[in-house]
Amino acid sequence: MTVSLMDPTDISKTQDVETTPFPLDRWYVAALGKELTDKPLGRTLLNRAVVMYRTPDGQIHALEDRCCHRDLPLSLGTVEERGVRCGYHGLLFDGSGKCLEVPGQAKVPSKAKVSAYPVREQDSIIWIWMGSDASSEPNCEPPEYKVHSDERYRYDGDVYHYNAPYQLIHDNLLDLSHLGYVHLRTIGGNASIHMNAEMKVESEGDSVRVLRLMPGSTPPPTYTAAYPFKDKVDRWQEIVFHPSHLEIWTGAVDANTESLDDPNRGGFHLRGFHGVTPETDETCFYFWTQASNPVSNPEETMKLVIEQTAMTFDEDKVVIEAQYANMKRFPDKPMIDIHVDVGPNRARRIVDRLRGA
Repeated sequence: MTVSLMDPTDISKTQDVETTPFPLDRWYVAALGKELTDKPLGRTLLNRAVVMYRTPDGQIHALEDRCCHRDLPLSLGTVEERGVRCGYHGLLFDGSGKCLEVPGQAKVPSKAKVSAYPVREQDSIIWIWMGSDASSEPNCEPPEYKVHSDERYRYDGDVYHYNAPYQLIHDNLLDLSHLGYVHLRTIGGNASIHMNAEMKVESEGDSVRVLRLMPGSTPPPTYTAAYPFKDKVDRWQEIVFHPSHLEIWTGAVDANTESLDDPNRGGFHLRGFHGVTPETDETCFYFWTQASNPVSNPEETMKLVIEQTAMTFDEDKVVIEAQYANMKRFPDKPMIDIHVDVGPNRARRIVDRLRGA
């Protein structure tokens, strides 16, 4: 698989969206809902510095992260009932980016405003609309993720920062054959079974679906710690890729007890949400949640599941960042494809098409 690396770009010179290398005019994950508290949150997304905040009435807003007076990041300011106040000279901005107040000055200059971004909170996920120009407005609502409100599941999550391009995480999540080598302590299992799993890859529109079935497997440590399996299990891995995020449903049932075609099958379930958002051309944010269906001691079991999930992502982070560092050491060396690369390759073609490559 030949991976084209994007040229490093100076963040301060990339506010012209026409030069951005990412698909635009779509929703991207900007934060988890729990991250927006009573303080502003500054984050660079798709090479654009953004500040997000939640007002006391629960409304969320996103502005460019700069005061139009002397360029201090607004993320260093404070949140008030009417908006965010700059921490340098106290200019107050509302959710539209308009300056409402200049302390010590009766008249607010008409040009005192900053750019605002459409932002929504959907199923405890904060989405931001990244348009191709300043006037771009959303043509749809953000994706739903109803697992977060499904009474069968409990969930939690976190945010990771990667020193690697975001599409390397797409590759990793669409190819779960690596579990048997990278995640031996958690969700791995027999490496041979993973590499030889029955695999089906489907594409439709801007999405890719990868289904992997592994009957007769030995349950990995995370599974046996969270669920009372009897012996061998029939495992499944279903990954659905979208340009802004992936949904992964994995799990297992006791071997030969239920059909893996049954959407209502029992057993142990892990339902993961994976929002992968570029920060810059060479770095990204990984917003994840993991939901499960504990059958006993739900609080303790979910704590274990989240700890084990975080451990697997720690392992992935080491691999992906080391992979990218080595790609830069050997920039002219091509990579070859093997049978597990079908899903990642299809996803890359979708992203290339959407960004006009």
